[in-house]
Amino acid sequence: MGLPLPVLRKLVTKVASAGRPGGTLLADDYEVHVGTVSECGTRNRLSEAVQKELERRYAAVLQRFRAAKDAAQLESLWRAAVSGGDVSGAFFAGLTHPHCTQALEEQMCRDLHMIQHQAGAVARAEIHRLNTLAGENAALAREVARLQARSAAAQQERAAEQERHNAALMQMRAQVIGRDSVCAALRQELEELRASIPGLASRERMARQLEMVEERERSQRQQIADLRRVLGDAEAALVDSTLGGAGGHAAAGDAGAPQQVVLHGRLAERHVLCVGGRSGNVAGYRALLEQAGARFSHHDGGLEHNANQLESSLASADLVICQTGCISHAAYWRVKDYCKRHGKRCVFVDKPSLSTLQNKLEELAQ
Repeated sequence: MGLPLPVLRKLVTKVASAGRPGGTLLADDYEVHVGTVSECGTRNRLSEAVQKELERRYAAVLQRFRAAKDAAQLESLWRAAVSGGDVSGAFFAGLTHPHCTQALEEQMCRDLHMIQHQAGAVARAEIHRLNTLAGENAALAREVARLQARSAAAQQERAAEQERHNAALMQMRAQVIGRDSVCAALRQELEELRASIPGLASRERMARQLEMVEERERSQRQQIADLRRVLGDAEAALVDSTLGGAGGHAAAGDAGAPQQVVLHGRLAERHVLCVGGRSGNVAGYRALLEQAGARFSHHDGGLEHNANQLESSLASADLVICQTGCISHAAYWRVKDYCKRHGKRCVFVDKPSLSTLQNKLEELAQ
């Protein structure tokens, strides 16, 4: 018919309810379509209403088709409409044109029949594709929901872990502050005792008291050093947790590592440069190497220290220690290339621990 079903139903309802205001059309879409086609076989109110609606709807197409002077031009306009895919208005304009022949009318009906078959096939394919896409979309939606749930759980777990680390850090810092306060009080007491020594009747008694105070101070200093090492490990663990665990964890046995290392005098008065490593381990490296008689310096590979000063530090060193587990790839290759080009002795340490460094240096000395 060339009219959408809602428009056609509205026309039929309007004509059918003429003289019966408020009437309702109870026929289904198929009955409306068949009845309208049947009624359009003769001239009546419904066929005239349909004709009027078609002329209004396809006024521009009718105007274009009026330019056809004969059946050949009319057929040419029809072919152009078929090629363009818009045949509804062209079909109506062609059939109602005064130059439309019976042969052309039959050909237009044949073409329209085949176009409807093609449209039906395309519609079925689109429906199948739509159903397939709907299924895929549902599967993807389920997968997204599952991943979102996993992400939310991981974020909650990470937040809880970070809270635990923060609480541990706060506790460690409070202990360090308390120990520092005790040390300050002990130093003040020691100074007061030393100042009061000249006025005491018994120097021997005061000497014993002074020895006891100094022993207490040494004990407190050792406790502070132990707490600072524990605090450094906790801070490193917090950084690892925040960055997703990158870089690994320091070895747990450093606190009990030997404080002396025998290197057969090989490092005496030598300049040893350590590149990389955790900030909490640098003090231990310094103590270990200075006990062996070496001059110690450190460069973090460019994280906070100036990367341009790395080569000057390498040039002045007699021995280079490269912490491969705690250094960027760029700094690692820069150290390795420089030492290879200048024949500089370089020790590569993969674990940031005093025991590992001590073993490497013992192997070098042997």
